[in-house]
Amino acid sequence: MNIRKFAKIMFDAQHLIELGSWTPEAMEYLRICVMAEKNLLVTGGTSSGKTSLLNVLSSFIPGHQRIVVIEDSAELELQQEHVISLEARSPDRYGRGGVSIRDLFRSSLRLRPDRIIIGECRGGEALEIIQAMTSGHAGSMSTLHADNPLDALSRLETLCMMSDVNLPLYALRAQVASAIDVVVQVTRFPDGRRSVTAIDEVLPLDKEGQYRVQEMFDYVLDKVSDSNLGRLVWTGAKSTFRDDPRIRVLSKEMKLTASIFESEKDKARMQSR
Repeated sequence: MNIRKFAKIMFDAQHLIELGSWTPEAMEYLRICVMAEKNLLVTGGTSSGKTSLLNVLSSFIPGHQRIVVIEDSAELELQQEHVISLEARSPDRYGRGGVSIRDLFRSSLRLRPDRIIIGECRGGEALEIIQAMTSGHAGSMSTLHADNPLDALSRLETLCMMSDVNLPLYALRAQVASAIDVVVQVTRFPDGRRSVTAIDEVLPLDKEGQYRVQEMFDYVLDKVSDSNLGRLVWTGAKSTFRDDPRIRVLSKEMKLTASIFESEKDKARMQSR
């Protein structure tokens, strides 16, 4: 028997800043991405804090939206009003009565969800998830076991191949690259600390059909020889979403990420003046 005991008080965004798990700039960047309905994938190893971070990211979702949460075992605790929680069920000893995440996902599409949150993507349901993300259910989130953002996309591709649908490899990769907008990597260090170590935006496939990402935030170690502490810093790259009308409206209300989301249209307009 395995008992997972959760804290009575859940982590919030400010608490993660105090713990050093992320920075105010990274928090503001991800807040804008969530509010602008970008599809997020939280990746990391076992016990790295993926579910805890997903819970914090879900707090950025506006309260008026309907959220459908699908999990293998209930772990997420969303605070919004319109939340529908669905939990998978194992079959009995005769193989009857089982309800998989794939079954729940297909049923959730009939509930008119504004957002779909999958506790963990681990099987053939990945194909339905990315198809939903590219067909009107923007702003979805999920977690995945992976060591880095590029490996996460490859592993998501492998999970899609576990479905009953046979797609050409290039078409499948194009769907994965189109569905996922941002990959957030979480790492657990040997001393027990958990931190966001990378935030990447997913780019279209290159000419050879390979995945590409743009590093937005990277984990940099402090310049101290006897310390392995570090912090998440902006790489200086401009967001590929900066010309999205929703991003442009939201980014004007934020100060820390103004340089990240500086629109080429706004920049040209300022220069013409």
